[in-house]
Amino acid sequence: MNVIGVIPARYSSVRFEGKVLADISGKPMIQHVWERAKQSLLLDDLIIACDDERVAEAAGGFGAKTVLTSKDHASGTDRIIEVVNPLDVKVIINIQGDEPLIQATMIDSVAQALMDDRSLSMATLMKKIEDEQEKNDPHVVKVVVDKDSFALYFSRSLIPFHAENSKVDVITYYKHIGLYGYTKDFLFTYKNLPVSGLESIECLEQLRVLQNGYRIKVLETKYDTVGIDTPQDLEKVKRMLEGMSK
Repeated sequence: MNVIGVIPARYSSVRFEGKVLADISGKPMIQHVWERAKQSLLLDDLIIACDDERVAEAAGGFGAKTVLTSKDHASGTDRIIEVVNPLDVKVIINIQGDEPLIQATMIDSVAQALMDDRSLSMATLMKKIEDEQEKNDPHVVKVVVDKDSFALYFSRSLIPFHAENSKVDVITYYKHIGLYGYTKDFLFTYKNLPVSGLESIECLEQLRVLQNGYRIKVLETKYDTVGIDTPQDLEKVKRMLEGMSK
């Protein structure tokens, strides 16, 4: 296989337990993610990696392929590694199980980049920030890139900082969209990298990649997503989906 998508679906979320099964318009959240990801033109397979029988049962009910993984994984990436270890595949797309607004074209753009340029080991997305409230929201991760669109840094703080004596009047800020693509080889390289100091400070896994000297290609997308971490986030997404259906 060339490309597979894996949706890590952890039941025991610290801030919102069972969120992947939270009801949105009569369907569990994970079903919305899966249905949108299934529209991808490049995925050869799509797997939900879950840690709980309740998630596996719900996913099986709407026809998804599932793999029940260890409950002891520290991150979704570790859960993905368990799933893909026995598979013959070139590119893996990590699709967040708590982002029911994901678009299939976002998945395909990341997959295509990795397939077209074999020098890339990891790719992700960014979106221009248009909501002023998001700029200083620590839950919205910001990213800055170099001239070739490789990540320079990710932060929960607003970057770049606008200095008082700056001659630049208008700054475009970008939020990081947490959809990742990796080559299988790099995914296992990543597994063996030590946790970095910046990762520990910001609580952002992708900083482990940068601080250990690897590069992340960042593609711009016009689509936005909302990660659901709290019941309040869930209500926000419900309102957004209701607005889209009108």
